[in-house]
Amino acid sequence: MRWFEDATEAAGVDLVHVYAVEQRFWMPEISSGGLAFFDYDSDGALDLYLVQSGGLAADEVGVHRNQLFRNVGGGKFEEVPGAAGADDGGYGHGCAVGDVDADGDQDLFVANVRADRFYRNEGGSFVDATESSGLGWEEWSTSSAFIDVDGDGDLDLYATNNLRWDTDRHVQCASHGRGQDYCSPKNFDSPSTDRLYINDGSGVFVHAAEGGGVLAKSGIGLGVAPADYDGDGDVDIYVANDSVPNHLWMNDGSGAFKEEALTRGCAVNGSGLAEAGMGVHAADIDSDGDWDLFMTHIHNETNTYYRNKGGVFSDRTSVTGLSRPSMGMTGWGIGFHDFNHDSELDVFIGNGRVEMHEPLPAGDDLYAEVNQLFRGEGGAFVEIAHALPLVPIGSTRAVAFGDYDSDGDVDIAYLDRGAAIRLLRNVAPKAGAWIGFKLLNRHGSPSVGAEVRVAVGDRTILRQCQPAYSYCSSNDPSVLLGLGELSAVSEAVVRWPGGREEVFGPMDGGVYHELREGSGTPR
Repeated sequence: MRWFEDATEAAGVDLVHVYAVEQRFWMPEISSGGLAFFDYDSDGALDLYLVQSGGLAADEVGVHRNQLFRNVGGGKFEEVPGAAGADDGGYGHGCAVGDVDADGDQDLFVANVRADRFYRNEGGSFVDATESSGLGWEEWSTSSAFIDVDGDGDLDLYATNNLRWDTDRHVQCASHGRGQDYCSPKNFDSPSTDRLYINDGSGVFVHAAEGGGVLAKSGIGLGVAPADYDGDGDVDIYVANDSVPNHLWMNDGSGAFKEEALTRGCAVNGSGLAEAGMGVHAADIDSDGDWDLFMTHIHNETNTYYRNKGGVFSDRTSVTGLSRPSMGMTGWGIGFHDFNHDSELDVFIGNGRVEMHEPLPAGDDLYAEVNQLFRGEGGAFVEIAHALPLVPIGSTRAVAFGDYDSDGDVDIAYLDRGAAIRLLRNVAPKAGAWIGFKLLNRHGSPSVGAEVRVAVGDRTILRQCQPAYSYCSSNDPSVLLGLGELSAVSEAVVRWPGGREEVFGPMDGGVYHELREGSGTPR
């Protein structure tokens, strides 16, 4: 039985990603494009934003522009002319969404090759505030996250950077006798450093003093996953690096970071090897109350599950059932969600090659691979390929997750490189009821980094309000839980950024509850 149906045409989503005006095998072409599910017009429904790529040559810039589709209800979308002012024409890779000026609407950062862009939301239309905000960095940015790193109540920005690359640094590579192909990042020997920008409270950003510590090590960043990995009340930052050791930036509470991935067990895999990190998600995969990590990798490497125990990680991929099925795949966007409401996390992985191979029988894309869906079974996972719809197979990159039709389950949008964006509606047979939470700060915006714990049966489920995960995507900040046989919860314990806890409840299932900071019972 299908868990998802292809709703692209029915929803009116007519979006096509363009990775090149003319394919030149320039390095950014193989990994480009981003997506966002977010409510840009504050009407309560998730809208869909495409970070377009287009051309890298000087005369190609701006030919293809970012697009915005407004959710008009009934599971349908309509394109917004000029993307409501956010129709950037740079070579796009990813994006981040957050209310940086505390005015109640969602602002937008676009990560590009060369100059990034920042758009301030002014009541449902965007103004290019790149120059005034200080967020126009000119390197190759990929995934990014708005998070409060210094505990002052406003959102700062972490931007991962890939290679120090431009067209004059192009290197020609070949692949398995097929002629020219995309290079490995190792062919360039030009890793970059990420960027940490501190919000002064008005939506103006300054580059953190000494980079907040993140200039101490270079990398080849592709994915980012913020979470409080050591449980000390502040947000830490994990970065998936491509072919070099990953970074875990531990926050001292003031917004200064120290890189500790190696000593904490998540820089390399269990065999001591650095892998080609792409997408990443921080989730409580083993249901023990802390944030584990799962990363997608290139073919001939497994995807990797790092289990968290007291802030120290170990590679436990082999015990999950997610090792062998990933060996022949190159994974990108990823999300752990309870798609069928049985209170177990399931996982969707978007795949697509970076080297040419024999095309699949269903098409002629030399980089295409099938995407994968796994059902969670008590900390292990079983692939259920039959549960995905029969759609053209492409080379997936960005994957965004969110309940776009507001029916209480998580839907999926994904970007196939150089092809149509696909919208998958969740139609999984449900094992039980659900409950949703919108964790809001005192300004009424999503409280990014807030954690919620809910007892379901003999387990305590942990989730967070965090749109930054997957690959080059921004996701629905709402929290959805499957309740299994329950129809209500007695209480939900929310830990707000900074460590303050409040208790809410009891609450019925089958509905979204707004939990606003300061309105619960202090704990």
